[in-house]
Amino acid sequence: MTGGPTPQWMRQQERSHLGALRLMVWISLRLGRPAGRVVLRGIALYFLLFSPTARRNGRAYLARALGRPPTWRDGYRHVLSFASTVHDRIYLLNDRFDLFDIRITGDKAVQQALDHQPGAFLVGAHLGSFEVLRAMAHQHARTPVAMLMYEDNARKIGAILHAINPRAQQDVVALGRPDSMLRARDKLDAGCLVGMLADRSLANDSTAECMFLGAPARFPLGPWRMAAMLRRPVFFMSGLYLGGNRYELRFEPLADFSTVERGDREAAMAQAMQAYADRLGDMCRRAPYNWFNFFDFWQRT
Repeated sequence: MTGGPTPQWMRQQERSHLGALRLMVWISLRLGRPAGRVVLRGIALYFLLFSPTARRNGRAYLARALGRPPTWRDGYRHVLSFASTVHDRIYLLNDRFDLFDIRITGDKAVQQALDHQPGAFLVGAHLGSFEVLRAMAHQHARTPVAMLMYEDNARKIGAILHAINPRAQQDVVALGRPDSMLRARDKLDAGCLVGMLADRSLANDSTAECMFLGAPARFPLGPWRMAAMLRRPVFFMSGLYLGGNRYELRFEPLADFSTVERGDREAAMAQAMQAYADRLGDMCRRAPYNWFNFFDFWQRT
């Protein structure tokens, strides 16, 4: 377990721009999703051609997920899938669920866990779309969802939400504050599902090594410490983009810390982290164009 230097994903230049996003929102909402997707194909091609570092890192990941050398077509599909999920946020954050075919599986298991004690963790990754979770919240209005994220990310998300829909609200608990743990506990005690993305770390985060897609990689410990300390069940959540307007929202039991004693936490956390890495790897092989970390995930620094 260790903390490390600034992760590569934080050092890479961010290419999003709120002005361009607002233009895309206008085109998409005024002219419709088909027109927006025409523009999207050009954006994906531009990104693929003029982002050599991201392209190289994407190819390294795809080689592991596909089990073969990726082609340019694979690279384009990868970037277009990413762009498609970003584009679809415009509609999902405006509650246009009628535009999508969203299949939900595993939500009954989540509800059964909530029937036994209030609150549970949903641990996801930069895999597909987290926004399709709004479809479940729309369908099950009595199950609110809160997101845990670092303060800088929370501010960026707030700016993006306002650009997409000034009325859109997301319940965010900022990490890195003295009261973060208490606020997360209060959300859980109120019966919320608390979502976390567990495949990226910040500079000072403690990490642990897990086998992922056939090689060791480092994952942040923070999400698992919080789940263990707050003694809640953890579900793996994925919102896979299946092409066109189709998504699959899946919930799968991953770990349950509600009965884990303090002396057994470290072992339970290590087991849960490897189970998470295994499940994430399975999803990456099943839907290889859905994992959106365009940096050297297996770097050994």
